[in-house]
Amino acid sequence: MTEEMESLYTNSIWELVPKPKDRKLVGCKWSPRQWYKRFDYFMLKINFRRCLYDCCVYYHVFQDGMIILPLLLLYVDDMLIACQDKSRIQDLNMLHEEFGMKDLGAAQKILGLEIQRDRTAGRIWISQAKYIQKVLEKFNMQEAKVVSTPLAAHFNLSGQQCPKSKEEQQVMEKVPYANAVGCLMYAMVCTLLDIAQAVTVVSRYMANPGTQHWNAVKWIFGFLATKDYV
Repeated sequence: MTEEMESLYTNSIWELVPKPKDRKLVGCKWSPRQWYKRFDYFMLKINFRRCLYDCCVYYHVFQDGMIILPLLLLYVDDMLIACQDKSRIQDLNMLHEEFGMKDLGAAQKILGLEIQRDRTAGRIWISQAKYIQKVLEKFNMQEAKVVSTPLAAHFNLSGQQCPKSKEEQQVMEKVPYANAVGCLMYAMVCTLLDIAQAVTVVSRYMANPGTQHWNAVKWIFGFLATKDYV
């Protein structure tokens, strides 16, 4: 792809122009790829290694072969850097120079996760309370009836409850079922393991959800509305 673009530019087939004010590069599917390739090249150049199991995790190997922090985790253009030695984090100032990044200090919030730390006790708490509240508001479930279980026994969900007529499907097309389940999945993966089984059940019917399936999703929202559980 890069060679093709360079060829087009060299042969004067197109020319670079200033980005229109009302346009964002994020809309271009190649932008994230090019950004990652540039970042990856730079990290390898400064002797970091890419994790074999997650290409967005980088670590440093010292001369004695010990794999020690700093550890850098990348998500698009957000990142977390962890290290026992604060001076080694300062050594990464070259990232600021290369990419114009800002150091926001100790992590307090990232990707909907709120982080609280007790350095004296050596403990860290992670919460998604604000994220959950936004999700409830997004689907108008902030006043949902509070329930004490993620999924009640009377929800005997099955494929038989999927819409069978065209009219039923048209009604359910207006329901943001997949979007709602996706929001629940993110909360489940990050902090709310207690909704894992319930989310697994409702996610089976994302292709053709019925009214009973949607009622089960709303029930899970009712469980999340119990603030003590988030």
